[in-house]
Amino acid sequence: MNDGVKNMKMRQAVMTEPGNILFRKVDVPQVGDRQIKINIKNIGVCGSDIHVNHGKHPYTSYPVVQGHEISAEVTEVGKDVEGIQPGDKVTIQPQVVCGKCFPCLNGMYHVCEELKVMGFQTTGMASDYFVVDADKATILPESLDHEEGAMVEPLAVAVHAVRRVPSVEGLNVLVIGGGPIGNLVGQAAKAFGAANVVVSELSETRLKVAEQCGLGTINSKDEDLSEGILRHFGDRKADIIFECVGSNFTVAQSIEVARKGSTVVIVGVVSDLTEVNMGFVQDHELTVLGSAMYQSDDFDGAVHLLNAGKINLKSLITDRVPFENYAEAYSIIDHEKDRVMKVIIAMDPETI
Repeated sequence: MNDGVKNMKMRQAVMTEPGNILFRKVDVPQVGDRQIKINIKNIGVCGSDIHVNHGKHPYTSYPVVQGHEISAEVTEVGKDVEGIQPGDKVTIQPQVVCGKCFPCLNGMYHVCEELKVMGFQTTGMASDYFVVDADKATILPESLDHEEGAMVEPLAVAVHAVRRVPSVEGLNVLVIGGGPIGNLVGQAAKAFGAANVVVSELSETRLKVAEQCGLGTINSKDEDLSEGILRHFGDRKADIIFECVGSNFTVAQSIEVARKGSTVVIVGVVSDLTEVNMGFVQDHELTVLGSAMYQSDDFDGAVHLLNAGKINLKSLITDRVPFENYAEAYSIIDHEKDRVMKVIIAMDPETI
């Protein structure tokens, strides 16, 4: 099916070097037989994007087109595509994998040995239109608006993280870090049946948002984390700790405050070598797990939780920026990080 934009030009944002975004007009891409063309509506900004903006992402070179948290409308489908139609509201799973390595052949394609991610090692979706393999699309419910649709990807990160443990049902869960990922991990854990979910955070804004989303809080700026754990959980403490910051301090802290026989899941992206008390890991018989990205069923799980009304996304959106002011999104995060949760970029400024 042809959407009427053949041979037309579209806007595209290109980061030519750290901190410099250039807007250019490029051809609207053409659709292959197993592909779909989508009209991007909203783009979410995440912490990894900020690393690229600062030139500190270890696996990204320049120039690069960013944009991996998106919502869009399907405008054209290839002749061999089934189950997706023009007009469908979708988000995209942004991994590009080899399909041949051990992880890919054994159900772990999200940690492919040759993994590339749109917006980092290959072209992202910061443009009016984008063409992608149809099997990377997740259809979104009509009840979800496009701003929320752009947050399904980070929710899938959270769903995957919670699914790294056999079950959270009936357990005490501590989340270290109340940013968007930490908040969504907390909400997902609660949705999956955790008895008590508490978020530890320094930012007053993020603590308030966590409370709006029905989560307990520890202001770790004013209260010792170990004391906060006892206050919320009693002597049983936390059964599972999700580390969602990725700093040396919080990774070490998650081990130090863990109860004997409990589980620590590292969700935050740790960019530096971290010193961890391995004596505690051994003597306390801790289970330490990593959690990286997601798979298609995590996107499906995210949509299921949203359909069930168990996740609050709107409370996380603090700022909206038009596409033409892309760099402003990064500036807001850099200068107001204690206030900001999720910044959404709108392709159409009239939707802000």
